[in-house]
Amino acid sequence: MTEIIQFVLIAVFAGFLGSLVGLGGGIIITPALTILFGIDIKYAIGASIVAVIATSSGSAIAFVKDHMSNMRVGMLLEIFTTAGGVVGALMAGVFSSKLLYIFFSLILLNSFYGMLKKTGIITKKRVQEIVKNDKYADTFKLNSSYYDKAIKRTVNYNVTNVPHGSLIMFGAGFASGLLGIGSGAFKVIALDNYMKLPIKVSTATSNFMMGVTATASALIYFFNGTINPTIAAPIAIGTLIGSRTGAKVMQRLEAKYIRYIFLPILLFTVVNMFLKGLGVL
Repeated sequence: MTEIIQFVLIAVFAGFLGSLVGLGGGIIITPALTILFGIDIKYAIGASIVAVIATSSGSAIAFVKDHMSNMRVGMLLEIFTTAGGVVGALMAGVFSSKLLYIFFSLILLNSFYGMLKKTGIITKKRVQEIVKNDKYADTFKLNSSYYDKAIKRTVNYNVTNVPHGSLIMFGAGFASGLLGIGSGAFKVIALDNYMKLPIKVSTATSNFMMGVTATASALIYFFNGTINPTIAAPIAIGTLIGSRTGAKVMQRLEAKYIRYIFLPILLFTVVNMFLKGLGVL
């Protein structure tokens, strides 16, 4: 019983952070279960997949209701993520995983620098961008608006660089299928850095997309017998609670604070992938 309570508490934190920054919570669940509880990695990943679905479901209630998630963008990019995942899975073993870890870590590092400039930490002046719809955004009507509860006004936004964002999403799926890693950081980067969506919309849309992807993956893990109900059930409950809370908090935070929370997590992901590429981890 004590262990189940601990599972729930860890999952609450993972769900809260996952819905806050759009990373699903798996980045916390998997290492926590393996390191703190000594659970086999395959069962930890199975529970992590369930946690991502719970995070997406819990946050979706608030995000979709308040038009925070851009459903059109999410469904369009999901095509490229899925295609990348299939290609990555088929090509597993063809490429050196160490070189790929280093390659993708460098891509994320470049994106980390770009996002850091937006905060004004480097230049002491926040970057203000004027975004115009590209032809694809116009064709698919990807621009939208949402009511920002932090600044108490409606925010209208446009979408650009759809081909670049789609390519990054393909790469995210490719990396996920080939290396078995979560692609939440790539999703937020594609939406925020390349397609220029507001960070709140990027976070909410990333959560929505990960739920769709994880649901398909969960079926495979379920039939493989790697989703252990005694582990996954308390994880799902805790994550659902945490994500509902995180979604409410995110909407009342100013956008800059979400970036401040996301950046250290992104840097941790970069370092982790780079060290795996060097064979240290």
